[in-house]
Amino acid sequence: MIFLRRHSCPRYRIHSIPLLNRLFTIAFICTFQSVFFTSASAQIAGMNTLSLLKMPSSARSAALGMNYLSIYSPIDLNVGIDNPSLINHEYDRRLTLNYVGLFSGSNFGSAAYGFDSHRFGTFLFGFHFNSYGRFEGYDEEEVEQGSFGASDIALSASWGLAVDSNFSIGASFKPILSQYESYTAFAFALNVAGSYVSESRRFAATIQARNIGAQIATFDKTTEKIPFDLTASLSYKAANAPFRIFFAMDNLTRWNLGYDDPLRPENVIDPYTGEPVTKPWYDGIGNVLDAVARHSSLGVELDIKKIFFVRLGYRYRQTVEMAADDRTNINLSGFSYGFGLHTKKFDFSFARRNYHLGQAPNYLSLSFKL
Repeated sequence: MIFLRRHSCPRYRIHSIPLLNRLFTIAFICTFQSVFFTSASAQIAGMNTLSLLKMPSSARSAALGMNYLSIYSPIDLNVGIDNPSLINHEYDRRLTLNYVGLFSGSNFGSAAYGFDSHRFGTFLFGFHFNSYGRFEGYDEEEVEQGSFGASDIALSASWGLAVDSNFSIGASFKPILSQYESYTAFAFALNVAGSYVSESRRFAATIQARNIGAQIATFDKTTEKIPFDLTASLSYKAANAPFRIFFAMDNLTRWNLGYDDPLRPENVIDPYTGEPVTKPWYDGIGNVLDAVARHSSLGVELDIKKIFFVRLGYRYRQTVEMAADDRTNINLSGFSYGFGLHTKKFDFSFARRNYHLGQAPNYLSLSFKL
């Protein structure tokens, strides 16, 4: 039998021999290893579907430029939605709502509710949708066929368990339904994560395998990949510092995230000598730094008396992929920012994330206890 007691810090600590927790941990590790080796080798950047699974669900994550956060937060359910290993018992009977105004009338939203079982960990049950708006349909002879809609809908059941006062594990299961005009597809995805949080809660680190799964029913009998991603993230707040730094690396199973540019070929032949043009030694260093930066995201959160929060984030990959050659990148693609307000009754967050020169969606999040 397992006995749990509340520790001085709001987190479960195992008091006696944690047999069930060990079984959970062993099963979690075996699952992580098996799904990683079966999924990692099959994923190719740009060759997957269900963009719903790649989008940050909350304003806080979007403001910091990341898809999920590594931070122990007793009140922000959105941390647990994207990172199930940091779900904690204080999520019990809390509700969070998220809304994102996307491009050209499309929008994204989610809701989640927390439930603490006291013995088997804490659960989050969520609903996610992505509506791409209405479109005008035409046949091959350009005869109007009326309008139609396109959307993705996902349910989620997430679970988190503190193995001890520092280590925790979690998993999230998501069945997803896609409805595009008269075409329908169905898929499922699984996230598994493990986190370490220091006793002071000033440092946290997570490794997570996201979107492990497959399509069950396809649009036209062609099976597409869902966007598997192996990620690692951390956050750190120095003692007495008013800010916390966030850092994350994604797509760890694929080193080169760049694309071949036909205007800048890798192998250039000198037209006079017929020999390959030798590149300077520092060009190789630049390529390595560029490759590392494409995997990385950086964010900072300024804490003002634990009531008001200012957040900034940056994704280098988004900057280089969305930059326009014919004009200055005046809207700062890859940069994101926002703020948060914490009160005794609710938490509110706003973010604006600059994707490219044309659009920068706004994120809204609201969380409160029922």
